[in-house]
Amino acid sequence: MPLAPTADAALPTPDALCWQQAMGQLAAVVRARKVHPAEAVVLLPYAQLIQQARRAWAAQAGETFFVPRFETTMNWASGLGGTLGLHVPSGDDVRMDVAVDMLTAASLLGRAGLGAQQDALAGRLVEAAWSLAGVAAAVVPAGRRAWSERLALTLGAGLDSPVLALEAAVGRIALAWVAASSYPTDRLFQAKPQLFAVLEGFQADPLTEALKAHFGERSVSIPLCLSLEQPSAPTALHIAQDAEDEAGRAAACVLAHLAQGRSPVALIAQDRQLTRRVGAMLAERGIAMRDETGWKLSTTRAAASLMSLLRAMPWDASTDAVLDWLKNAAAFDAALVTAAETELRKTGVRAWRDLPDFPEEDILPPAFAATGPLAREVNALRSPFGRARPLAMWLRDLRALLQAAGQWDALAQDEAGQTVLDVLRLHEGAETEFEASPVMRLHDFTQWANQALEGGKFSPVHPPAEQVVILPLPQLLGRPMQAVVLPGCDEIRLPVSPEPAGPWTPGQRELLGLPSREVLAAAQRQAWQYALHMSHLDVLWRTSESGEHLIPSGFVQELLLDRGQGEDAAQGMATDPRSLRAVATQPTPHPFPTGEALPVTRLSASAYEDLRRCPYRFFALRQLRLQEPEELESELGKRDFGNWLHSLLRHFHEALKAAPTSDISARTAMINVAAERATQELALSDSEFLPFAAAWPGVREGYLKWLVDHEASGAVFDEAEVWREVPVGSLTLLGKLDRIDRQPDGHALVIDYKTESRTTTSERIKNGQEDTQLAFYAALMSDDTLAAAYVNLGEKEPTKTYEQPDIVGLRDELIDSILTDMARIARGAKLPALGEGKACDYCAGRGLCRKDFWSLDGESTAGEGV
Repeated sequence: MPLAPTADAALPTPDALCWQQAMGQLAAVVRARKVHPAEAVVLLPYAQLIQQARRAWAAQAGETFFVPRFETTMNWASGLGGTLGLHVPSGDDVRMDVAVDMLTAASLLGRAGLGAQQDALAGRLVEAAWSLAGVAAAVVPAGRRAWSERLALTLGAGLDSPVLALEAAVGRIALAWVAASSYPTDRLFQAKPQLFAVLEGFQADPLTEALKAHFGERSVSIPLCLSLEQPSAPTALHIAQDAEDEAGRAAACVLAHLAQGRSPVALIAQDRQLTRRVGAMLAERGIAMRDETGWKLSTTRAAASLMSLLRAMPWDASTDAVLDWLKNAAAFDAALVTAAETELRKTGVRAWRDLPDFPEEDILPPAFAATGPLAREVNALRSPFGRARPLAMWLRDLRALLQAAGQWDALAQDEAGQTVLDVLRLHEGAETEFEASPVMRLHDFTQWANQALEGGKFSPVHPPAEQVVILPLPQLLGRPMQAVVLPGCDEIRLPVSPEPAGPWTPGQRELLGLPSREVLAAAQRQAWQYALHMSHLDVLWRTSESGEHLIPSGFVQELLLDRGQGEDAAQGMATDPRSLRAVATQPTPHPFPTGEALPVTRLSASAYEDLRRCPYRFFALRQLRLQEPEELESELGKRDFGNWLHSLLRHFHEALKAAPTSDISARTAMINVAAERATQELALSDSEFLPFAAAWPGVREGYLKWLVDHEASGAVFDEAEVWREVPVGSLTLLGKLDRIDRQPDGHALVIDYKTESRTTTSERIKNGQEDTQLAFYAALMSDDTLAAAYVNLGEKEPTKTYEQPDIVGLRDELIDSILTDMARIARGAKLPALGEGKACDYCAGRGLCRKDFWSLDGESTAGEGV
């Protein structure tokens, strides 16, 4: 393919200039040394340049049909396998594969006497070894041991302190590990090319430099990127407000270039997360993309599905973890899983182990009608997974479990799922690679699988004709791109001086031959300068992230200074490539449903409170019965504290009634026993109960003191947590009364406990006709004469009684209101959304009434309403 200029420019592209200069020098060297082109080996910076190099050679040296061997070190080593034999790694070799190297690292640490720290150090050892592997591979195999022994003498200098003992040990083990390893590229030192040419990229490779020295006079270096002229077109600079704005602008830039006929467009993956967002936007437009960077395998849906299985296996797995697995497992009936989840959330079973046993022959409890049969099936699969076993056996059993759970086929048919199966050696027979591995517990196996998926990489299949190529900035060199979009050019993602990878100090990096910060900075600058020579370049950066201000990269700041923009970066910026379109406002009309088709036959105090606060809320939550699912793993709050107090006070007063005593110390012991019992019934752990435990002593002392005064008035405890159902016409009122006492005259005193602020409780009493709860509870009593009161159990203030005067009159008024309202609903009265303030702030139905999006035209509310 000839090296043509861009679609809309007369000048050749930077890649064309680079290849013309490099191939011209290569052809001249071949002629000068009288080497047949087929006997020459030309090393390239990366594999994506191989086809481009062959086309460039054909364009430059058209008089010959022979082409040099354009290779990378790994491709060349693979090509030599037929003549020099295949590379077979030994047991302890560095494989650059997390699944294998983590096991090897743990073994090496154990042999070094650091087995107790292997969980903490194995990952760091692998990181250190991987950073050294490239340097070790550049040493001739025969001299590798002497190389490591020489470095070991000085590598630990300055790390004599006991505090740094582990760091020093990791460094020594990593050096010994990479020195004792063999590498696929070792065979390159046995090759005998007539000419060994290296096309230099932005940064020198240790192995390539070692091969140049090894081949001596037969080697030659040719820079692929020579000095270019000043950029012919100005760079388009884009300032974005945040990550989403930056992604939208970047996607629009790509689409604009494609619309102008510039294809392919390079999308630089400077910010991987941002790039994936841009890719998703382009995929919606049907743009064909070639992603050369890939992403972590652990972030794929296939990996998440497999890990959901492993997280559901431990004996102490949470109910949420097991449910998450079941939703990913096709073998389990989806309707049964949904029904079981509803039951489990209603009963509040947070740990799967807390479920009762469900023997086949027993009748299932009504509360677990769906959970019972599901739990039997699930536990049959989970129970064998508890014992330790060798890794190879773990993999065989995991494969069998995936097949039994119906997850295997989904993984095998998914592109990322196939990679998951390959990385974890889950295919039939692949586990034999780990036959010699030690015995592992379930926790260790889960951690190993997670690390292997974290270290794995998934790259989607490349399309036959890509419109967009996603690649790192250094790999833009020599690529025939018609336009470049470079997002992520802020101070964090495009630093002028990148941070060197690995755990090594600057002195150690110099000693080991690793690239220094200065070398990395020089390579970064060369890549940036090369990008600036592209005929069409869009540079984007954001000004804020997570509420923090971001400044542009130092490279961008240099551009701004060269343009004379200085501090006013917004001046001279490119216009937003996104096109605006007019969208007509479509406000949501006010909802006016009617509930006559959903007759109300049973009514609780909280349900009627919903009707009084907001008729629409009553319609949605009570008549339609739309409810938010209960969270099993949510943090305990004020409501849980109230439930705990209700439970313990019932146990305390029932015990006190059975064994009366006025001794304060005996009562204190009795209420403490009741508190422990309530804690056990609610399945609260010590850590969860800690906030309650801090407030409990004050609440307890205040309540016991109040109880003495309360009993002095002649009131006597009768019963607690009493369920009542009372027919009123065709309606049944129902509810649970916290407590019923008997006054000296024998009349009932209905008590409702409150843990809210005193101000709130006072307001309830002050506005008796607006307070539903006490009057409703009074309606559940058949007594013609009774009293009712709130008892506020304050955490910081003493317990206090708030009696509601004229409770009988309020009760009668409430019953009349209930009958009237229910009759109007039955006649088809509208149920508008009338809630205000707190009634709306925490309403589960707010997303249904769409109050935040109502029209402002004061829509008519004509007609009878509740």
